[in-house]
Amino acid sequence: MLSTEELRRYSRHLLIPEFGIEGQQRLKAAKVLVVGCGGLGSPILLYLAAAGVGTLGIIDGDRVDESNLQRQILYGIESVGKPKVEETARRLQSLNPSIKIEPYFEQLTSQNALEILEPYDVVVDGSDNFPTRYLVNDACVLLNKPLIYGAIYRFEGQVAIFNYQNGPNYRDLFPAPPPPELAPNCAEAGVLGILPGIIGCLQANETIKLLAGIGEPLTGKLYVMDALTLLSRTIKIPRLPERPVIDKLIDYDEFCGVKKEIPDDENISPNKLKLLFEEKADFQLIDVREPHEYAIDNLGAILMPLSQLEQWVPQIEQEKRVIIHCQSGMRSQKAIQLLREKYGFTNLKNLEGGIVAYRKLG
Repeated sequence: MLSTEELRRYSRHLLIPEFGIEGQQRLKAAKVLVVGCGGLGSPILLYLAAAGVGTLGIIDGDRVDESNLQRQILYGIESVGKPKVEETARRLQSLNPSIKIEPYFEQLTSQNALEILEPYDVVVDGSDNFPTRYLVNDACVLLNKPLIYGAIYRFEGQVAIFNYQNGPNYRDLFPAPPPPELAPNCAEAGVLGILPGIIGCLQANETIKLLAGIGEPLTGKLYVMDALTLLSRTIKIPRLPERPVIDKLIDYDEFCGVKKEIPDDENISPNKLKLLFEEKADFQLIDVREPHEYAIDNLGAILMPLSQLEQWVPQIEQEKRVIIHCQSGMRSQKAIQLLREKYGFTNLKNLEGGIVAYRKLG
């Protein structure tokens, strides 16, 4: 039953004939897990909390970075450096004290996914990488949970509902992941700040429709929009005749080809790099990001963009230690792999976590 306070709070919902008290009670009884509280997770969580979803689970192992604030509207400058789930829980509880928040300050993995997802009625994917998307999908299939999917890339966004009423799952849309070099995340490819707000709101809308039992769910269909033109289209997703069998959770980094190509002893930690700076050690530091990224923030490295790296090979030292970095550690790994396999370099170190991790040292 709804309390007097809840009747006042949700009065605009209750006035809608198709929604009414029954729809609101269904929201109150629902448990929804949102994977990731970043660009997509921010609007998803804010609107589900405001709408009165009774229990919201939030899982994210990251801390707030200043670069998040361009699109992750849950946070302010005072949140920088703090765990996202803690800041999110505080913000959502302030927005709606009557709902229950279940924060998980950890990354979703094959080891914990089934246990974490099991208590929830619906799962909403706000992640930004293919390994997590496949993991969430497969866990939902094994647990028979509907999945509200969303994805963004620069100016394009996508929304769909998977594994609902015998509809297709994510593997019907993407049976195999794209090569890692064709699947950058927001930190590598960029994204228009408003786009996750639009797509996240559409995911929240689909979640509310599904929970309240109203409207036509976006199951079996992929909604695609272009923020530059505001043109959109809806594509039918057929179930594959020979759809992949999902009977267990696997190593999704390996499946998506993003398992570390560099042995641990060929990485260098941000703390170690800081110590080398302090000791004024003799090494060459190379930044493989693009010029506009370097202009925003840099460590004083020599700029050799990955897209032009081969023309810089003669200027890369071979007789002393060379440390290569990028924004988050992905492009630097690709650079090292190229230089090792094609040019025979054996003196290269990769900065773990890139400049993002280094700046977190303070």
